[in-house]
Amino acid sequence: MHPRNIQSFLLQLLIHLIKNQVEQRLTTSWVASISDSIRQIKRLNLQDNKKAYYVKADAWELMLEEEWEAAIDTASAEVMSGAYTPYQLLEMVDKTQIMLTAQKLLYLTYEHSVKNLPAIVKEQIVQLPGGEAWKSGKR
Repeated sequence: MHPRNIQSFLLQLLIHLIKNQVEQRLTTSWVASISDSIRQIKRLNLQDNKKAYYVKADAWELMLEEEWEAAIDTASAEVMSGAYTPYQLLEMVDKTQIMLTAQKLLYLTYEHSVKNLPAIVKEQIVQLPGGEAWKSGKR
């Protein structure tokens, strides 16, 4: 397991959760990225014996915290086509809510198989702002 690989998927997860919160919508691309990030984290985190995990459930908060500033920087270039600086974005987002959502999605990796994870994750993503509209094809 390479922590750097997990960190890169955590970064993608945070970027898309930030974009979702600020823009109050979801796109198919964002949903796919969130879902794939969680699935890849599950695969990378599962030890070779397929029973134990490298990263324990209580360690995600610190790992997410380490990626937060980089996620804000990248998201600022993408949210509303780069309309906000990282400083503005930091003031706009509810960091606590984003971190809780990310942790909730990460906890699913301990409860579900790689095979079943995408469907379970999508069920959770639909709860996000704009999720129902995305699910029904309305944008």
